[in-house]
This record gives sequence, structure tokens and C-alpha cells, in this order.
Amino acid sequence: MSTATTTRTGPATVHLPLPSAARAAGQARQAAALLLAREEGWCPPRVAADLVLIVSELVTNAVLHADGPYALTLGLEPGRAGVAVSDGSAVRAGPRDACGRVEPGGRGLRIVRALGADLFVSPSRRGKQVIAVLTW
Repeated sequence: MSTATTTRTGPATVHLPLPSAARAAGQARQAAALLLAREEGWCPPRVAADLVLIVSELVTNAVLHADGPYALTLGLEPGRAGVAVSDGSAVRAGPRDACGRVEPGGRGLRIVRALGADLFVSPSRRGKQVIAVLTW
């Protein structure tokens, strides 16, 4: 008896426009969790939890510190994931007070780096993308 198998030629991806509200991070986490569940053999559970946290941190940063529109693109393949969060602001620096000091907070990107992700910022037509790449 023979069985047919389907071979995927590229990563599993999801693209999700996000609202300009606090609920954006929750929607992004849910989309990431659904993709990870659909491709559960591609990512160890510990890494999957880290990836959902990375998605949450990047989306939260965008909604708090940049103008919309916002979107999440997540690509997953065995051994690697890429998270791109788009926003409508070309500004790359964190929030500053009237004296130029960085405001409290600012731990999101440190958390993402501590989880082992490489971070990049890429300008786009409407703003920028903050991109995290995680390998295992």
C-alpha cells in the first residue's frame, strides 16, 4: 500500500493587518499560535512560546510608539522563523520626553534580543518594518 505525501516548497506564512488598538497584540499572538499549531513539528514548544512572546512585544511596540497602519507577517519553516511588524512611522528611535531622555519602558526589544532573535529595521513605502529572525 502506498501513501501520498505533500512536500511544501517554502515556509508557512501568515499576513495579518492589525487594528490601531491594544487588542492588536492579542490578535497577533493568536495568529502566531494558530500557525505554530498548524506546523507543530517545525518548532519545539519552548521556541514556540518564545516566538509568540516576540510577536507580542513587536506588535505592542508598534502600537505604542508608531502610527498605523499596522500589520504582522510571520514566516515559519523548520529551524527558523521570521516576524515582521509594519507600521506607518519612519522614526526608528524609542519615545523621548521633552528633555530628550528615553521614557520609561523600552524593554521590549531587549526581551526580543534576550530570546535569541536577530533584529533589523527596514524602511518601507509607508513607514518601516521591524523584523526579528529566530533560529533553533
